Amino acid sequence: MEILQGSVALSCVIVLLVYYYVWKSLNWALFRPRKLERCLRQQGFTGNSYRFIWGDTRELSMMTNQAKSKPIIILSNEIVPRVIPFICKTVKKYGSNSIIWFGPRPAVLCMDLEIIREVMSKSYIFQKPPSTPLTKLLVQGLSTYETDKWAKHRRLINPAFHLEKLKLMLPAFYLSCCDMLSKWDKIVSVGRSCEVDVWPYLQTMTCDAISRTAFGSSYEEGRKIFELQTEQGELFSRISQSIYIPGWRFFPTKLNNRMKEIAKEVQSSIMGIINKRMKAIEAGEASNEDLLSILLESNFKEIQQHGNKFGMSFQEVIEECKLFYLAGQETTSSLLVWTMILLSKHSDWQVRAREEVRRVFGSRKPTFDELNHLQIVTMIFHEVLRLYPPVATLGRMTQKESSIGKVMLPAGVEIIMPVILLHHDRQIWGDDAKDFNPQRFSEGVSKAANDQLAYFPFGWGPRICIGQNFAMLEAKMALVMILQNYSFDLSPSYTHAPQTVVTLQPQHGAQLVLHKL
Repeated sequence: MEILQGSVALSCVIVLLVYYYVWKSLNWALFRPRKLERCLRQQGFTGNSYRFIWGDTRELSMMTNQAKSKPIIILSNEIVPRVIPFICKTVKKYGSNSIIWFGPRPAVLCMDLEIIREVMSKSYIFQKPPSTPLTKLLVQGLSTYETDKWAKHRRLINPAFHLEKLKLMLPAFYLSCCDMLSKWDKIVSVGRSCEVDVWPYLQTMTCDAISRTAFGSSYEEGRKIFELQTEQGELFSRISQSIYIPGWRFFPTKLNNRMKEIAKEVQSSIMGIINKRMKAIEAGEASNEDLLSILLESNFKEIQQHGNKFGMSFQEVIEECKLFYLAGQETTSSLLVWTMILLSKHSDWQVRAREEVRRVFGSRKPTFDELNHLQIVTMIFHEVLRLYPPVATLGRMTQKESSIGKVMLPAGVEIIMPVILLHHDRQIWGDDAKDFNPQRFSEGVSKAANDQLAYFPFGWGPRICIGQNFAMLEAKMALVMILQNYSFDLSPSYTHAPQTVVTLQPQHGAQLVLHKL
């Protein structure tokens, strides 16, 4: 009798669990999306109707792949339809107040600068969309944390990016640039002109620079981390085109297995570097001039003064190191490659930049103060970041019912801010919005457009990129040294094909003809 009663009770529990998970699944895939859709449409948002589970994901993926299959015939800055084809189509069809479905999750497009200012300034209310377990394998750290945890990490990492610390990193930038130029010298020495795909060299140079500045004498070990993180970024780009189904990470697919292998290898490599550094610190032998040492010192002081809960765990330090690599390398290499491509087309601006470099430095090594007084080079970088921003869109999500402008968004709605669309908007920048015209920044960023917030390649508000000064300083050092040694033109074999991997990159490389000066 007792056995029978036990079996009945167990059966009831199983039935209840099945009902619970069926209800939870249906709510995730059907009921909740329909409810959110009704709410958004009542407030004037338009777009495709929700399609069960997939939403717009299949069409988005198909359009992205189609765009990648067709390069831009001539070097035109009309790149938006190729970089964000589905968003571009949605805006044309439904207008700026439109809905996009990332699986069962709705996202609203936001192109109103006042609303963007509100969203970006209220970082505790409008947070970043949650990462899936698979995307977390790429990177976590400061860029993905929220509220108090984000504030803690920002406070601990800030010392590494003070201007006085950045000055100490100039020798590392210089050595990395010298290594790249010496490789070019060997290729170009015969005939003094040669076609070179500069993209992989710029990637390696920025990798070496972040390795030196992050890990000091351990930068050779850092190269392995860079190669693995680059591959992880490509895999991340592939999975970001589809929806994540809860529990999918446990399936032993080829992609899942490879992402886990890479994450394990990167973790092991960084752990080894950190352990060595900790031993050196304990022995009083460590330098405090690289990012890792500054971070460890800042973290150690915080724990010593306020206790463990105010500092970072060992795992969190590892994640911040992974973020150094990804953000530090990707942003600078992207900025440099598009700068060289655009200066190859606009030789008048290349000549003006070189004349400024010769006037300020001659052929000698750049110094920190002089780099910060380069007006024409700075104008060029701002214009490149406007036309080819490293990140094409920014996203935030409502954590609870929140008002923006005149609408009330329910919890769980993503807000997409298309940086690249706003950077190319004729109403903001004028009729030449798609033209390369650094002169528009001659009086600084604040006067370049009719609204200062129209330009935000590094984000805006409390969560503006902590490494933007690092990236700009490294890019200035590299461009100055390139202009001192080479002039460059577009090669006939260059194919204009911007694509987003983690940042905006040239899909088929950057073939330029280098001329040794």
